[in-house]
Amino acid sequence: MQRKRVAILISGRGSNMRALIEAARNPEYPAEIVCVISNRPGAAGLDFAKAAKIATQVVDHKQYSSREDFDAALHQTLVSHNVDLVCCAGFMRVMTPAILDHWRGRMLNIHPSLLPAYKGTHTHERAIADGAKHHGASVHFVTPELDSGPVVAQVGVPVLPGDTAETLAARVLEVEHPLYVKALALVASGTIHMSTSV
Repeated sequence: MQRKRVAILISGRGSNMRALIEAARNPEYPAEIVCVISNRPGAAGLDFAKAAKIATQVVDHKQYSSREDFDAALHQTLVSHNVDLVCCAGFMRVMTPAILDHWRGRMLNIHPSLLPAYKGTHTHERAIADGAKHHGASVHFVTPELDSGPVVAQVGVPVLPGDTAETLAARVLEVEHPLYVKALALVASGTIHMSTSV
């Protein structure tokens, strides 16, 4: 089995990144994590990746005058690591169509809602405010329209009486980790792919 070479993009502590790195320790897993890239030099997840002996790189968005320049540098970094797939794991940057077109069908993101519900930010607060009974997480292909790419996998959790955004977020995070591991395996193995007509 030829394992797919995967880059993970992070901006913070990278808890989903950790789950993917742990899963990829198994040689039977269809993806190997070859690099972790952060747009923030102080991202805590970089230390975990280094300890796991995975290449790390910082592409600091503050060093670039435009989104386009930052995305061009990020793209070149991905190319330099010869990656097949990209996983966004708490990567807090909205990317431009130029980079997304190049990685079309090869870039995944995890989002804390049952898409298409609650695209964007503050998903837990909005779910509670709406009186939603179910919430959850989705892994989807990244497309230029925010949180709108085809969904690879989803998992739901109940919204409980008395939930706060914090308690609901913690419950969602618990299911995010195994969900992302499963979704990346589905894409890396070729079981699921994004149609070129989407």
